[in-house]
Amino acid sequence: MRTRLKLTRDGDAFVVRLAPSQASAMYEALSHLLERDFTDTELTVLVGAGREAVDGLLERLVGPHTEPRDVRLALGELHMAHSALTAVPTLFLARGGVFAEEPFHIRLGFYRENFDTLAHAVVEAVSGTDT
Repeated sequence: MRTRLKLTRDGDAFVVRLAPSQASAMYEALSHLLERDFTDTELTVLVGAGREAVDGLLERLVGPHTEPRDVRLALGELHMAHSALTAVPTLFLARGGVFAEEPFHIRLGFYRENFDTLAHAVVEAVSGTDT
């Protein structure tokens, strides 16, 4: 997975250049949260938005894609994707708080390090856009 994210500010939103694997990781994280049947309140705590907003972002991330593509995201949507990448691994904790790598990888098709790296890349990319 690419470890860098190209992001430019476009008014109040951002244009993010997503590699296919990056879009897929964001999609898998968000879709996993919806599969868990969280209430809108729980989703809002996890990602800052309810089911309707998450569904809307999922529709824009759905693949398959073979080439990088630009996706325009509002700040709230960027926050939603970042939060999903950081929240989903916490749903794979076994007894004693040990992370269950194999079930995570089987369900999501990625390793936790991929989610962590992409979440970090989002923050790094945004840090260069404030003037």
